[in-house]
Amino acid sequence: MTQESNKKPIILASQSPRRADLLRKAGIDFEIARPKHQEPDPHGWRLSPEEYAEAASYFKARSVADDHPDRLILAADTVVALKGKMFGKPDDENDARRILSSLMGTTHQVITGVTLYEPASGRRLISHDCTRVTMRKMSDHEFNTYLASREWEGKAGAYGIQDNADKFIDHTDGSFSNIVGLPMEMLKTMLVKFGIDI
Repeated sequence: MTQESNKKPIILASQSPRRADLLRKAGIDFEIARPKHQEPDPHGWRLSPEEYAEAASYFKARSVADDHPDRLILAADTVVALKGKMFGKPDDENDARRILSSLMGTTHQVITGVTLYEPASGRRLISHDCTRVTMRKMSDHEFNTYLASREWEGKAGAYGIQDNADKFIDHTDGSFSNIVGLPMEMLKTMLVKFGIDI
């Protein structure tokens, strides 16, 4: 990456306010670009959850590359996996009910694929992080109240640990920010390889 382009804000190819908040708190200078591709259905791919998350993050980065050829692009995609089965964002309340019913009382994985892509040089760095999350069973009242809150909207696995869903989590093993949607510890290591030290 050139010294000149290194001074320009990173392009975050994501609409997630949670990822933007994590970058902001880390003091990373960035601008947001909305990914131009339809988020692929994780069930239509013959990939492992880790491979899917990495591929989806790369597609997001590439989708905004033409508009930002001289910038460093950051993209991420998060999926929840249980015994190799992937759970993305729920389509509606019934789908959220199905996903949460599958995850309650289990230890599952939250996997985030991360891509750093520099269109000018073609250089790319793609990786993923995985956090194990143990979710307790909810009572019928808790379950229905949570579904009615609609806090599951737009969240992989139909829950956001940074919101009220954290009360359903017994414990986690790994990066907390990875569960939120962007593994900051890993990202910092990746950025150093592009000459950005935070």
